[in-house]
Amino acid sequence: MTANTGDQELSDFGYTNQLKRTLGSFHTFAAGISYISVLTGVFQLSYLGLSMGGPAYWWSWPMVFIGQLMVALNFAELAAHYPVAGSIYNWAKKLSNSHIAWLAGWMMLLASIVSISATALAYQRTLPQISGFFQVIGDGTGTSDAANGVLLASLLIIFTMLINGFGVKLMARINSAGVAIELLFAVLLVIFLAAHFTRGPDVVTETLGTGDGRAGGYLGAFLIAAIASSYVMYGFDTAASLGEESVNPHENAPKAILRALIASFILGGLIILFALMAVSDINAPELKTEGLQFVLTDALGGTIGRMFLFVVAIAITVCVLAVHTAAIRIAFAMARDNALPGGSKLAKVSPKTGTPVLPAIIIGVLAIALLLVNINSSQVFSAVTSLAIILIYLSYLLVTVPLLIKRFKGEWPLKKETKGRFALGRWGLPVNILAVLWGGAMTVNLAWPRSEIYNATPPYHWYLQWSSVLFVAVFAIGGFAYYWFVQRHKVGVLTDHASVADPLAVATEEAVKSVKSVESKEETQ
Repeated sequence: MTANTGDQELSDFGYTNQLKRTLGSFHTFAAGISYISVLTGVFQLSYLGLSMGGPAYWWSWPMVFIGQLMVALNFAELAAHYPVAGSIYNWAKKLSNSHIAWLAGWMMLLASIVSISATALAYQRTLPQISGFFQVIGDGTGTSDAANGVLLASLLIIFTMLINGFGVKLMARINSAGVAIELLFAVLLVIFLAAHFTRGPDVVTETLGTGDGRAGGYLGAFLIAAIASSYVMYGFDTAASLGEESVNPHENAPKAILRALIASFILGGLIILFALMAVSDINAPELKTEGLQFVLTDALGGTIGRMFLFVVAIAITVCVLAVHTAAIRIAFAMARDNALPGGSKLAKVSPKTGTPVLPAIIIGVLAIALLLVNINSSQVFSAVTSLAIILIYLSYLLVTVPLLIKRFKGEWPLKKETKGRFALGRWGLPVNILAVLWGGAMTVNLAWPRSEIYNATPPYHWYLQWSSVLFVAVFAIGGFAYYWFVQRHKVGVLTDHASVADPLAVATEEAVKSVKSVESKEETQ
């Protein structure tokens, strides 16, 4: 299999590749695992899992892994056929129609922007514990945490915006180095925690009364706590989204998707388990407010603990970088189809850096704006992260559901020769069914209007508690309405990106230009 196979199959979408194929197998793996970023996710929301479900929340980790593995297996099969930029968007286009594809791409783009903001906020739970120097606003004991978190997050987003603007090679080098450090120290952390055990693994059976007095008992508490695990294991599709910049993507992308998820599950599960076994007091109130960050300094001591916290900060940095990169690829993929306003400008690839620069800037600005809107809200951490996960799960469903329909119709897997590529074979249908059921169930769980997530502190308002449903409804319905009445009639592969074998795409763009010209003349008259 040659490095050109990806370019040859791009013509199936009507594209010619304007991106440079420079990424090897480790780069694509690093992109997937840095998006998941086990150290970022585990440490960012561990306080939520422990406060809502106690140590027994650990069981949500294998539960989420099994569910997401069903999704990842389907994505790996798709990546073997279509390793293209904006994977979710283009997969939905192949599996359904341009309308569903637009909604999938829009939801994924929005999810990525929200994820940038949410992930960058993890700095606040890490950097001030390394040094008081990072607590620029306030003393770290009140609502000023939100404002300081927004400041730190905004600086990080500016950094990732600049790196992505300078090109994929620089991004890949920084990302790969960061992932290598993260994986090395994740293994070391497991070893260090294992040397400080104070109790046995049966700690994961303790609920610490978190289900008392709650509707549904501990199950209700567990479902809330599961959000902490849900936040970690997604974004593995990034390996496929970099397919147009990867060498041998049909082989590397599926492997990277599965390896990233499995490695994250193993390391993350061990870190949570060993941390619970190593902490000196399982009832320490700091576990419910600081999460596993507290365990590092409590069990390992201040110096070693801060060393690992510094590595967590590195993991957060490369995670936001990877999420920003993935968001750019989604925007670029939609823009070259003229499916976004200003498509020709957004799809322009810099000849100097070989990357779309304008999307990097706009996405960064929007992510910072989202933070600034919530700058005085102490609820910004849990609310924004929950919204990010909901949007991701919805966009994944817009791929797995059409794929399941194709399987029922006998239209998938493809009949053409794909020897040597990853395939689920006879397991495809049951795995796809489980992926859809899992995605639907977790979307409902994540979006459920719980005050503990969306309105945990004053002021209490119904619209805050229902913010997840309202946010998704407004942006999904509002965005699709704009597409249907305005952008739908302009969609077509831009001339600069169209393959020679796809004259229809060129003709579509020319027709759009002709309509605009006539409208302009009529307005003048």
